[in-house]
Amino acid sequence: MTEAPLVRLLRGNPKSLNLSGKNLLQVPKPVTRMQSLQALEAKNNKLTGLPDFLSNLENLEVLNLGNNDFEDLPVVLQYLKKLLKLHLFGNALKNLNSNVLGSMQELTFLNLNNNLLTELPPEISRLEALQVLSVCNNQLQNFPSQICNLPKLHELRASHNELESLPLEIGFLQNLSKLYISQNKIKELPEGLGKLRKLHLLDIAGNELRIFPTEMHNIPLKELYCEANPLLEEVPVHSVQEEEILSLKELCARLVMKEVKDKSSNIRHKIRYFKGVRELLSQASRCSVCSDAFLNTWLECVRFVKAGKDLKINKCNNPVIPVRALLCSYKCFNSEGHSFYGVAFP
Repeated sequence: MTEAPLVRLLRGNPKSLNLSGKNLLQVPKPVTRMQSLQALEAKNNKLTGLPDFLSNLENLEVLNLGNNDFEDLPVVLQYLKKLLKLHLFGNALKNLNSNVLGSMQELTFLNLNNNLLTELPPEISRLEALQVLSVCNNQLQNFPSQICNLPKLHELRASHNELESLPLEIGFLQNLSKLYISQNKIKELPEGLGKLRKLHLLDIAGNELRIFPTEMHNIPLKELYCEANPLLEEVPVHSVQEEEILSLKELCARLVMKEVKDKSSNIRHKIRYFKGVRELLSQASRCSVCSDAFLNTWLECVRFVKAGKDLKINKCNNPVIPVRALLCSYKCFNSEGHSFYGVAFP
């Protein structure tokens, strides 16, 4: 591409520039003089890097570098302090320079689809303004727990990866409304998912999921896509009840948690001096039948709920879904009046 047309554009102080599909090997130098530029489209080229002079584009807010040949984040990106939207889909990204990534603190939209990423650096937590993150069609095996420190993230797309789990801290993403994680290898969803009180869409189709978390009823889902998963089915099988033996640690924990509920208990007043005990008891669960607290899962059960009637989900390709239930004893399991079933493992 000749530079003459770009020189002519300078006279008009352009706000946007489209250099897409020009077979560019590098960004033309006249671009650096377009300091009023707010949007630069440079997708479908052969770029492998960006020149340092691009830092002169102090007003740049949108940068599209999709379908090029980048293998890492261009260093100059850390100097574009007003950058809001960055497209880097369809490149050859294997790594994300942590210093560059962490410096783009005004970024609200990041598209990294169709690359070769195997992990995201912990520094992604510095993108405190990020609202949309898309990393579909990569090779990610997990997310760093720091991704849960993004206070404004409302849409996360990570379909077609190698994910085996989600961070336990996912409940801290209080503004997350859409989560796309289809076509991965996820076997279990964290219980923290139940704390996502703004989550309206969950796409977990094509994974290895057998059961949903206990607090599914707390999630205001409107759309749930869960086809092509080996979900538990309501099929009666013969089973043998094992002898119920609780450890001394479990017995003591249950006693303490029962005493804590009593306002006149001496244990209730003394426990504040034992930080380790408080932290241990904070991990307790509650029995789905009697509501008593217990430390370790004694009996994992399942309840089959209707997606529409029970969970108020408008769109779901499975009318009935299995939801985990935790029971504290066989006494509760054998009691009448509940709809919980034991889980049979092959």
